[in-house]
Amino acid sequence: MHPPLPLSFQRLAWSNLAAQSAEQLSLAAVPLVAVLMLGAGPGEIGLLAALQTLPFLLLAIPLGLLADRVSRCRLMVAAETLRALSLVALLVMVLSGQLSIAGLALLGFIGAVGTVCFSVAAPALVPAIVPRTLLARANGRLELARSMAFAAGPALAGALVAWAGASSAFVLATLLSGAAVALLLQLAEPARAPTARRHALLEIRDGAQFVWHQTYLRPMVIAGTVWNISWFVLQAAYVPYAVRVLGLTAQGVGITLGAYGAGMVVGALLSPRVVAAMPFGRAIQLGPAVSVLAAATMAATLFVPSGLLAGTAFFLFGVGPIVWTITSTTLRQSVTPHAMLGRVSAVFLAVNAGSRPLGAALGGVVGASMGEAACLWLALAGFVMQAAVIFASQLHALRQLPEPVA
Repeated sequence: MHPPLPLSFQRLAWSNLAAQSAEQLSLAAVPLVAVLMLGAGPGEIGLLAALQTLPFLLLAIPLGLLADRVSRCRLMVAAETLRALSLVALLVMVLSGQLSIAGLALLGFIGAVGTVCFSVAAPALVPAIVPRTLLARANGRLELARSMAFAAGPALAGALVAWAGASSAFVLATLLSGAAVALLLQLAEPARAPTARRHALLEIRDGAQFVWHQTYLRPMVIAGTVWNISWFVLQAAYVPYAVRVLGLTAQGVGITLGAYGAGMVVGALLSPRVVAAMPFGRAIQLGPAVSVLAAATMAATLFVPSGLLAGTAFFLFGVGPIVWTITSTTLRQSVTPHAMLGRVSAVFLAVNAGSRPLGAALGGVVGASMGEAACLWLALAGFVMQAAVIFASQLHALRQLPEPVA
C-alpha cells in the first residue's frame, strides 16, 4: 500500500481539477459562442485564441517572481478569483445580449491569467507540502486532473451549448472556479524563510541563469522548446491534411484529435508504474522517445493513408509527453532551490509558450509553400532532435531522484 498523500495536497489536487475543468470549459465555449451568436469567422476566432494565450508570454515570468516572494497559495486564490469574476462577466454578457468579440477577447485574457498563475505557483508549492518520496505521485495526480479536463472539457462544453444554451457552460465553469477558490482557502501552506529582496530583473536573471547552467534543466528546456515548435508545425498542417489526404470527415478529424486527450489520461495513470519500473533518467527519456514513435506513425500515413494510424499517433503523443511532464517536473522540483521554484517554473512555461506561435507560423509557411506532407516530415525531424538532446545529456546516468536542494 502506498502512503496517502497529505491533506493539504489533496485540497490542492481537487482545486486543480476544478480550475482546469473551468478553464477547458470556457476555452471551448467562447469560440462556439462567438461563431453561433456573433457569426465570427476564422479571423475573429484566431484573435480570441491569441489573446487567451498571450498571458503565458507576458505574465509567466512576473508571476513566477511573485510566487517566490509571496504566499503561493494566496497568489493562486487571487488569480482563480479573477478567473471566476471573468466567467461571471461572460455569463452576464450572454444573458444581457451584450456579447462582442472585444468583450470575449478581454475576458478571455483575464481568465487566462488564472491559468498562468496556477501553472507557476502549484509546482512551486508541491515540494513544500508533499514528502520528496511522493513527489512523482503528486505530480501524476495533478497531470491526471489536467488530462481529464483536457479530454472531457471541450466535449462537455459543446454538449452544454447545444442542449442548454451558451449560458449553461459559463454557469458550470463559474461554479467550478469558485469551488477551486474554496478548496485553496482551506489549504495550509508552510511558512517560508524570509529572503533578501533584490531588484526584480536581477532575480529573474538568476532564475534564467540557473536553468541554463543546471546540468539537467538546460537539456530539458531545450528539448521542450523543440518539442513545442514541432508539435505546432504538425498542428498547423493536420486538419487540412486529414481532410484532403486522409479523407476524414469533420467527425473523423475530431475523433483522431480526441485520441490525444485519451492518451494523456492513460499516460498519467501509467506514470507511477513507469517511474517505479526503471531508473529515473530512463523514465524521463521515455517521453521524448515515444514522441518520435508518434511522429513516425503520423508520417507513415503518407504511405498508408489511414485515420486509424493518425489516431494512434495522437494517442502516443498524449501518452509520452505526459510521462515526460510528470517526471521532468519532479526532477525540476528536486534540483531547484525552494526560494527559486516559482521563477524556474515560469522560465519553462514562458519558453514553451513562446515556442508555440513560432511553430504555428513555421508550419503555416512550410505548409503553404511546400504542402502538408513537408510539415509532417519537418515535425518528425524536430521530434528526433528533441529526443537526441535528451539522450545526449547526463540524464541517462540518473538512477534515482537527486537529493533535494534547500
